[in-house]
Amino acid sequence: MNDPAAHQAAERAARESYGRLLAILCARTHDIAASEDALAEAFARALERWPADGIPAQPDAWLLSVARHRKLDAWRHSRVQDDATQTLLLLAGEVDNAAGTEGAAVPDERLRLMFVCAHPAIDAAARAPLMLQAVLGLDAARMASAFLTAPSTLGQRLVRAKARIRAAGIPFEYPQARELPQRLQDVLDGIYAAYGTGWDDVDGADALPRGLTAEAIDLGRILCSLMPAEPEPLGLLALMLFCESRAAARRSETGAYVPLDQQDPLRWNPDLLAEAERCLRRASEMKLLGPYQLEAAIQSAHCERRVGAPVPPEVLVSLYEGLLALRPSIGAQVSLACALANARGPDIGLRALEAMPAAEVQSYQPFWAARAHLLAAGGARAAARQAYDRAIGLSSNAAVRAYLNAMSERL
Repeated sequence: MNDPAAHQAAERAARESYGRLLAILCARTHDIAASEDALAEAFARALERWPADGIPAQPDAWLLSVARHRKLDAWRHSRVQDDATQTLLLLAGEVDNAAGTEGAAVPDERLRLMFVCAHPAIDAAARAPLMLQAVLGLDAARMASAFLTAPSTLGQRLVRAKARIRAAGIPFEYPQARELPQRLQDVLDGIYAAYGTGWDDVDGADALPRGLTAEAIDLGRILCSLMPAEPEPLGLLALMLFCESRAAARRSETGAYVPLDQQDPLRWNPDLLAEAERCLRRASEMKLLGPYQLEAAIQSAHCERRVGAPVPPEVLVSLYEGLLALRPSIGAQVSLACALANARGPDIGLRALEAMPAAEVQSYQPFWAARAHLLAAGGARAAARQAYDRAIGLSSNAAVRAYLNAMSERL
C-alpha cells in the first residue's frame, strides 16, 4: 500500500529522532552495529505497517519498541549463557542501568553517546566519525569528505572501531566528571563535523543536511550548559552561530551561490550574530585560548563588514597563524594562503599554497578553488582554468560548481 503520509512520517522520524533512538538502544548494550540493525528493521517495519495500520500517536516510541524487540529476538536465538537474562532485562528497560543515575546529569542521550564514542580505548581517528554515524545516522560516503579520506577507508575504520567496542566490552555509560576534559576535544570535533556536513550540502533547504546544522547547534548549547567553565564549547558554539547567521545570504534570489565577500550583510541574522559575540566574549574572559575560539574570532572579523569596519588583512593573517600554531590543518593552511594573498598580493598566497604537500591537497576542493582564484588574480589564465576544472570536479554541490564554472568562463 502506498501511503505518502506514512512515508513522510517515517522520514520525519528518521530525520529528527534517529540519533536519539540509537543512543537509547546503545545505552543498554555494547553493540552499535546491532543497534543500527535493529533500528533499520524498525524503520522497515514502519514503512510496511503504518500504511495499513495508521501512523501511531507516538512514532518514536513505536520505533523504539520494535527495535528493542528485534534485539531481544536476536539474543534469544544466539548462544548466550548466564548473563543473557540480565542483558535481556536491560534491553527491555526492566532493570535500572548502573550508569543511569550518573548519566541522568546529562540532559541529552545524543551527547551522552558522543562522550562514549570518545572513549580512549577507541582509535582516535575513528571517534568523531563514529559519533556522526552512531548519533546522527550518517554513512561513510556522506562523512568521508569531512574527514578528508576515502569512503572505503572510513568505512573500514568504523567497522574496526565497532568491533573494538564489542570485543573490549567498552561500557555505554557516561564518564566520570574527571574524565570529561580528556574527551571534550573529540566531542567538539564530532559536533563541528556534523555542522560542517550540513553546512556544505544546502541544495535542499528542507532536507536532512539543514537539520544537521540545527542539531549540531543544539548539541553545542547543551554542551556549554553542561561544562560552563570550559571556554572551547563556547568557542565552538560561537563559530557555528557566526556561520549560521549567514545561511540566508549564501544563495541569491535565483539560488546561485554567493561567496562570503560578496554577501549582503543585511541578509545576515542579527540575533544569531549577537549570540555568537556573547559566547565568544564569555570564552575570552576565561583566559584560556583554544582553536575553536580562534576560528570564531576569525568569523567575527569577517562579520565586522556589516558595520562598515572590516578587519585589516594583516590581522586576519595573524589570526590564521595563531590557529595553525594551536592546531595545524589543511583547511587553516589554505585559509592562511588566502589571507596572505589579500594582505600581500596573490604571488605570496600562491607560494604558501605551493608549499603544501601535494599528496595532502590533491583531492581537497578548497585548495584548488583558492589556487584558481589566485592564479586568475595574477593573470595566469590558462593555469587558473585548469585549477577551476579541478575544483569543479571535486565539488559535490551544484550551486558551487555553477559559480566556479562561471568564474572560469570569465577568463
